[in-house]
Amino acid sequence: MDRDIEFLYEMGTLRYIPRQWQRFANADFANLAEHHFRVMWIALIIAKHERADVNKVLKMALVHDICESRTGDADYLSRQYIERNEELGLKDMLAKTILEKGEFMDLWKELEELKTIEAKVVKDADNLDVDLELDEQEVRGFKLKYAWKTQRAWASKNRLHTKSGNRLLEKLRKSDPNAWHLNARNRINAGDWKGDFKK
Repeated sequence: MDRDIEFLYEMGTLRYIPRQWQRFANADFANLAEHHFRVMWIALIIAKHERADVNKVLKMALVHDICESRTGDADYLSRQYIERNEELGLKDMLAKTILEKGEFMDLWKELEELKTIEAKVVKDADNLDVDLELDEQEVRGFKLKYAWKTQRAWASKNRLHTKSGNRLLEKLRKSDPNAWHLNARNRINAGDWKGDFKK
């Protein structure tokens, strides 16, 4: 189990790997571990709507970008100048662990090929996390969302592969990143301020 433990420590380092595109707005964007966490939840929601294999989707989402522990992240600008060997990175990460034998490497390859509904679900989740992040950054005063308006419109038209992913994006475009706590049970709508609070 020595290599399994080493792998688990390496998974902990994902929180130290910034997503490269944060340099465009110098904002506090999600790190790689945070990105993985939300991609899993987005993928779960889309998978349920699409009636995809949830177990497979979650495993695929778990593995989708972990090779960036070895290769680093590359944004749409830096990809014009560098080559990354993600397959070798993942293979070396999984080597001699209990996870080495096929499944996760196969899931990663399936995601890269983008032929199954599960791969399409995870790819949509990976893409939609960008839109969620841009909305959150807008609330914080960073306007990258507007600079990337044309790019994100193209991505949504050409890079979303499921009906549910497209529907989710349409809902996102009309959403408020603060709605989750404004509409939740809180002091104003259910607590000691209810009835007394003046807007």
